[in-house]
Amino acid sequence: MQGNSKISVLSFHVIHKVPSGDSPYVRAKHVQLVDKDPEAAIVLFWKAINAGDRVDSALKDMAVVMKQQDRAEEAIEAIKSFRDRCSKQAQESLDNVLFDLYKKCGRVEEQIELLKRKLRMIYQGEVFNGRTTKTARSRGKKFQVSIKQETSRILGNLGWAYMQQGNYPAAEMVYRKAQLIEPDANKACNLGLCLIKQAHFDEAQSVLQDVLNKRFLGSDDCKSLSRAGELLSELKTRQYELESSTHQPGLNLEETILEGLDLFLNEWAPFRPRRLPIFEEISPFRDQIAC
Repeated sequence: MQGNSKISVLSFHVIHKVPSGDSPYVRAKHVQLVDKDPEAAIVLFWKAINAGDRVDSALKDMAVVMKQQDRAEEAIEAIKSFRDRCSKQAQESLDNVLFDLYKKCGRVEEQIELLKRKLRMIYQGEVFNGRTTKTARSRGKKFQVSIKQETSRILGNLGWAYMQQGNYPAAEMVYRKAQLIEPDANKACNLGLCLIKQAHFDEAQSVLQDVLNKRFLGSDDCKSLSRAGELLSELKTRQYELESSTHQPGLNLEETILEGLDLFLNEWAPFRPRRLPIFEEISPFRDQIAC
């Protein structure tokens, strides 16, 4: 009977993915996963952190639950306040949680700064604890990630962040760098969109057509193919609108050129005094990341 009891307890922990024991962190996980009471779990995670009980996991789990409860701003402050109590090995996963929280709150500047810092760490050899690969998890499955793949992923996120700012020239440069490292269909679509936004229609068409021709990793994905087709339709519409606007009756060639020059200067003025941010981050690496 005693053996069956131990098996039953073990099965309970395996099924509910709850650690065994009676520490503050274990109680917090029980309340979170078994009792389904996120607010009470947050209180217990706080207690675990203050008690020094599995601080790495407690802080990360608390931040995730806070995000689910629409308390992302509090979660950001919690990570900033307590991450110095966490181990060096936990910092990367905390950065990943922090990045998701910044996205949730629409804090694009902080996203960019965090991504730039991660690129700097890659250059300095401070990622993966000195190894060339690491084990990652997604939907319960483990897989290996190389530094090359991680760099491409970070560049993709950086490009997307620049796009949220409407900074399409910088986003274009980031996506071009990412495609050199590890080309894929999703980043190619984003590069195509950056080119469309800057009226570089021929280049955009070439990139998007390559997606449709399945020349990139992930081109078999229906979403990428569908998006590439939609962007090509948008390209044709934008091209037609631009051509129509530059051939309006009564607008002579000189006026058209001057009007276009004004638009060009207004769009690029913020970047003229210095190099585009991407050159400060990633090209070449010593200059890339030194902002």
